[in-house]
Amino acid sequence: MLGLKAIKLMRDPSFAVFIICSLLICIPLSFYYQTANGYLKAMGVNNSEGVMTLGQVSEIFFLLLVPFFFRKIGVKNMLLIGMAFWVIRYLCFANASPSAHALLFLGVIAHGICYDFFFFTGQLYVDKRAPTDIRSSAQGFIAFVTLGVGMFIGGNVNGWWNGRQTTGTGDDAVVNWAAVWYFPAIMAAVVLVAFCLLFKDNERSDAA
Repeated sequence: MLGLKAIKLMRDPSFAVFIICSLLICIPLSFYYQTANGYLKAMGVNNSEGVMTLGQVSEIFFLLLVPFFFRKIGVKNMLLIGMAFWVIRYLCFANASPSAHALLFLGVIAHGICYDFFFFTGQLYVDKRAPTDIRSSAQGFIAFVTLGVGMFIGGNVNGWWNGRQTTGTGDDAVVNWAAVWYFPAIMAAVVLVAFCLLFKDNERSDAA
């Protein structure tokens, strides 16, 4: 019953836009989780796994800033910043090369803003919009939509697109990495524009 009540929140146009855009933004997110480490290796980055942990360090740092910005600039602007850095991150990856590792590091470090400013702010927004008795159900609903359905779709899209950009097999495989990363950058940009135009709830809150 509580699950159904959470779904009924979709009757609110702004909440529906938030849910749909959260689902769609998880499609390009999958490219980072599934492809970034292999890409760093292909670009000749030593200890790529260690470099990827910079993204988690960045998460911790920007998480501390979320309450401050949440109060100062509001829900909509926070979510827009998070999505904008999705685009920036993939553009950094698309334009990197074995001789331009700085862009790779910037792309990884941007993960903190990408994740915290969108997902954590989104959780605060859900808490604000959902009645007290169904908040936990609403949080479960957004988690299912994003980390469940969105990531599942994204994983399949990622595999399909990467396959199209790869020629040869095994050690002879050649990947068009620029095309691999421009694709999620464009997807994230489209979601960003749609969210900016359709999401009307720009109320600032002290909920943080």
